[in-house]
Amino acid sequence: MAAAKITRPRADATRNRQQLLDVATRLFASAETEPSMRAIAHEAGVGIATLYRHFPTRESLVDAVYQDQVSRLTSGARELLAQLGPAAALRRWMDLFGDWIATKNGMLDTLLAMVESGEIAHAHTRTELLAAIDGLLEAGCTSGELRADVPAEDIAAALIGIFTVAGSPEHQAMAGRLLDLLMDGLRPPAGAK
Repeated sequence: MAAAKITRPRADATRNRQQLLDVATRLFASAETEPSMRAIAHEAGVGIATLYRHFPTRESLVDAVYQDQVSRLTSGARELLAQLGPAAALRRWMDLFGDWIATKNGMLDTLLAMVESGEIAHAHTRTELLAAIDGLLEAGCTSGELRADVPAEDIAAALIGIFTVAGSPEHQAMAGRLLDLLMDGLRPPAGAK
């Protein structure tokens, strides 16, 4: 029996899919209401049929954007640790978390419906994000840059609180100040070992 031939998407199809994801992410982040599928296709420079070929429903597009952002957050933590000290990596990761929260603005209604219906496993996402924070915290504890007594859950809750009150673009400076205050609280007290 012959082995099944594995077909790979054409390069232009892969580019179109990534372009659609990038544009949808940007539009979702900047929109106060959910942008139309037609607006996303237009902004991406592709026809609506191309969008629907890659993402047959709004839910499939929202899911793809959501999963892409979670993946960027989790891999981003590792990449930042490879480039920066743990405290600097955690602070930069907080900015990425804010970008992730902002992306949800223009897809919130669909996303909430998908979480409620079980189409998106919120618990799995939470576990992945907490693991990313844990990795940053462990590195910071080992280096002595971060306190050892703060659980990842507390940091996640603080980030959600910060971006709930200061998540819009006009509050970006406030969000930065609040994130810096959070980081100050995560550093060990002077003279502590």
